[in-house]
Amino acid sequence: MKFLHTADWHLGKLVHGVYMTEDQSDILDQFIKLAERVQPDAIIVAGDLYDRSVPPAEAVNLLNETLYRLNVEMKIPIVAISGNHDSADRIAFGSAWYKHSDLHVTGKWSPALKGVEIKGVRFHSVPYAEPSVIREILNDDSITSHHDAMKKITEEISSLEDFGEKPEVLIGHSFVTGGTTTDSERTLSVGGAGTVGKELFEPFTYTALGHLHSPHAIRDDKVHYSGSLMKYSFSEANHTKMVKCVTIENHHISVEEILLEPKRDMAILKGSLEELMRPDFYDRKEDYIKAVLTDEGALIDPINRLRSIYPNVLHLERDISERDKKMDRQVRESHENLSDTELFKRFFEYVTEAEWTKEMEAEVQESMNVSLKGSDRL
Repeated sequence: MKFLHTADWHLGKLVHGVYMTEDQSDILDQFIKLAERVQPDAIIVAGDLYDRSVPPAEAVNLLNETLYRLNVEMKIPIVAISGNHDSADRIAFGSAWYKHSDLHVTGKWSPALKGVEIKGVRFHSVPYAEPSVIREILNDDSITSHHDAMKKITEEISSLEDFGEKPEVLIGHSFVTGGTTTDSERTLSVGGAGTVGKELFEPFTYTALGHLHSPHAIRDDKVHYSGSLMKYSFSEANHTKMVKCVTIENHHISVEEILLEPKRDMAILKGSLEELMRPDFYDRKEDYIKAVLTDEGALIDPINRLRSIYPNVLHLERDISERDKKMDRQVRESHENLSDTELFKRFFEYVTEAEWTKEMEAEVQESMNVSLKGSDRL
C-alpha cells in the first residue's frame, strides 16, 4: 500500500504583506502532477489546510479545486484533519457525505472514530485539539497538557479489539518534543506544555504528522513530519520542501522523499548595496528576497533600488558591522569596573549640558544607598 504524506498547506498565507495564493496554486498543480505519476492508494493531509480559521475566498476556492481534481477526477482516497490554524467545524463541513467518495475529513476527535481502512491499512485521524477539549470529551481531569491528551487518545485507539492485526497509521497535528521549529509556526502553548513525547506513537506502524514545517524536524524511522508545502518564512530559506511517499508492506515501511520546486523561492542575500545591485550577484531575480545590507554609511532609498533588480524584496535590514560590534564591546568593557554613581554621572553628562557637582554626587549616592537598603529588606 502506497500513500502520499503532506501537511501544512496554509492556504491564504500572508507573508510580509504578500498573499502566497498564486504560488500555492502553482505548487498544488505540481502536487497533482506528482500524484498522477506516483498513482498513490491514498493521500494524507495532516492539518493546517488553511492559514486561518476564516480563510479568504481565494484560498477556499483553491482547496475546493485541488480536492476535486485529486478525489473526484483522479479517484484517490484522501484522509485529512484540521490543524491549529484551521477551524475544526469549517474543515469538517460536509464530511458526512464526502466520505462516500472516499474523502475523509475530520475536524474533531472522538472515541467513536474507529479509523478508515484503505487497501488493508487503517488510518486513525487525530485532529489538533486543546487539552481542555480532550479532557471534557473523555471526562478525565488528569489531562492538563498536550502530552496527556495524546497519551489518552493513543491509548483509546490502541485498545481497539483488533488493533495491530493490520498496519495502523496515526495522522496527527502535534509538536513532538525535541522537534526543530521555524518562525512561521504558531506556538501551541507556553513552555513545554504544548509538546508530546515521541514514545506515544510507538504502537503505530507509521505516524504522519503536521505542524512543524521542516520535513526533518525529527529523525525517526516511524514518526515523520512532511513539512510545509512551501517556505513561509525566511527561517526556512535553507529548507528543502517535499512530499513523503510511504509504502507499507507486511507492516514494514519505506519512505521516499519527493522534492517540490516553488515558482518563487525564498532567499537571504547579504552584502553591500552595490554588491547586491550587480546583475550577476543572484540569478533568480523573481524570488522572495530578504536583503541584509553590510553598508555602514547612510543609504538613499535602498529598498526601491533593490526592487528595480529584485521585484519581490520582502524584507530589508542592516547588518551590524564588525566595527560596531567592536565599539560596543569596548564600551561595555570600559564600564565594567565603574561604580553605580560613576555610571550615573556619565549618563548625566551625556544627556545634559549641566555641570556635575559634588552635591549632586552626594545626593545620588544617598538615594542609591536607600534603594539598596530597601531591596535588602525585600
